[in-house]
Amino acid sequence: MNEYEFTLKFSLPKPGDDAESFIAQLVEAGCDDALIGIGQHGRIALDFTRAAKSALAAITSALHDVRKAIPEAKLVEASPDFVGLSDVAEIAGFSRQNMRKLMIGGVSTFPVAVHEGSPAVWHLAKVLQWLKETRAHDVDDTLLDVARTTMQVNIARELRELPKHGISKKLSALLA
Repeated sequence: MNEYEFTLKFSLPKPGDDAESFIAQLVEAGCDDALIGIGQHGRIALDFTRAAKSALAAITSALHDVRKAIPEAKLVEASPDFVGLSDVAEIAGFSRQNMRKLMIGGVSTFPVAVHEGSPAVWHLAKVLQWLKETRAHDVDDTLLDVARTTMQVNIARELRELPKHGISKKLSALLA
């Protein structure tokens, strides 16, 4: 078994809910391996260090435990996933300038940003995989497993929202 570190951020069922009132329920439901953040009104964040056979097992069990404690909570984001160049540099042990140099030097193979702007944002899993494959950089496989899983969780959460906005048929036609 490995230990997996990840964060799950939720919006509370009602905007006026006091996040502090859910702490005991979360601990009782099995989230005693998480630091619980309640600093943002209407939100709760759980920073887990969970032992499991895989990142998927760790994250899905954590999601299950939170749902058990707060059934109406909505997942906002699973992380680590969305990162800027400075974040990637810190994780990889590079300076930001060196990371930018690597990105520019590998522009044809560097992962496409999720958001091009100031700042640009990438999926951590894709950048770590790129570093591992094209730069022969030593990447922590546990972190890569977590990053891949949180990316999948975030994409699945977004896809679940599409039918509510009537976009899925239009999008499917464009992608066919």
